[in-house]
Amino acid sequence: MEEKKEAKSRFKRVCVFCGSSPDYKYCYRKAAVDLGNELVSRGLDLVYGGGSVGLMGLISEEVHRGGRHVLGIIPKALMKKELTGVTLGEVKPVDHMHQRKAEMVRNADCFIALPGGFGTLEELFEVTTWSQLGIHNKPVGLMNVEGYYDPILNFIDKSIDEGFIYPSQRSIIVSASNAKELVQKLEDYVPSHDGVVAKAKWEAEEAEASTSDLKTETAS
Repeated sequence: MEEKKEAKSRFKRVCVFCGSSPDYKYCYRKAAVDLGNELVSRGLDLVYGGGSVGLMGLISEEVHRGGRHVLGIIPKALMKKELTGVTLGEVKPVDHMHQRKAEMVRNADCFIALPGGFGTLEELFEVTTWSQLGIHNKPVGLMNVEGYYDPILNFIDKSIDEGFIYPSQRSIIVSASNAKELVQKLEDYVPSHDGVVAKAKWEAEEAEASTSDLKTETAS
């Protein structure tokens, strides 16, 4: 039997934000599995929030089964609540939620939000804001399954109409209803907005803050 050839990708690792709730419609389950298969077909590894339940568990299982590396990043305080059942791949415990997001951003080349709740939206908007500011230029995508994210996309358009978001920044988020189309849009993404913070300056300040935190921890 002839093996499937992996599609070439400019990415190595994709960070996926999604819900950990066990209660969801079949279409969302299928979307998570389809996205997992698409990542595997392109030879991409997964970075995610570290849970083994809900859509988080589904996509991690699919990517791991396909032979790709799975990195789950999870705050220690949430491990008992979220890590139920068998956890696949590498688990990286962190001290708090802010560190979790920073590690997810550092380890990924682009971001995809599957359907989810408050946590998914918070992660989505944080990486979008960082792109808006020019802290990173990594693509951000919405898997708009059966119009799940239509209200969010309408909100963004409304914010542009009201002058709270520049029209050029509308392109920060790309969206599609299926995995194949969405990942291809991320592959084709070219930043077309100007950030207000120089990336090099931001990284220098982050390094200084990390050094300061380390000194404080050592002193205590």
